[in-house]
Amino acid sequence: MMNYSKQIRPYLSLVLLFMPALLFALLLIVFRNHSILHIQGAFPFLPWQFWIIGIFGVIATAGGVLDWKYHRNPLQLKLSKKERDAEAAALGLGGLPMFVLMWLAMMHAKPTQFLIPILVVLIYTIVAICYDEFVFHRKRCGKLETIYHRMLVLGNGIAWLAWFHFIFC
Repeated sequence: MMNYSKQIRPYLSLVLLFMPALLFALLLIVFRNHSILHIQGAFPFLPWQFWIIGIFGVIATAGGVLDWKYHRNPLQLKLSKKERDAEAAALGLGGLPMFVLMWLAMMHAKPTQFLIPILVVLIYTIVAICYDEFVFHRKRCGKLETIYHRMLVLGNGIAWLAWFHFIFC
């Protein structure tokens, strides 16, 4: 019997990387008629914050995919289990709960009720990202990999700030 856990684990970060973008697009389609989203029938269709989310989300996802591919090709996935787990924890235990909380806040009549949980998850996510960067990448990363990481982290950060602005401002 094959151990599917060992076969799937190297791809977990890649799958988790695409989840927020896919879920966001799907939920925008499902809730397109909800008045709180301000989706219109004519260009620009979406509020400016959603355009920022889309643009910087693409930059972040591209950086994540390039980084993942970089680890597969030159490094031949010579990442420790701890490093893969740290990346998956940042994405799965930080990014996905953040996405759910942000979506719930956006759709709720009183989004400020979600502010404390959002900030708690934000702090966890920042700590998880810093742990990954400072423990595993600080000395090993070259210029190209550092660019990929900056695309991923700054792209997600700017997209999150635009979404935060849409919800709370």
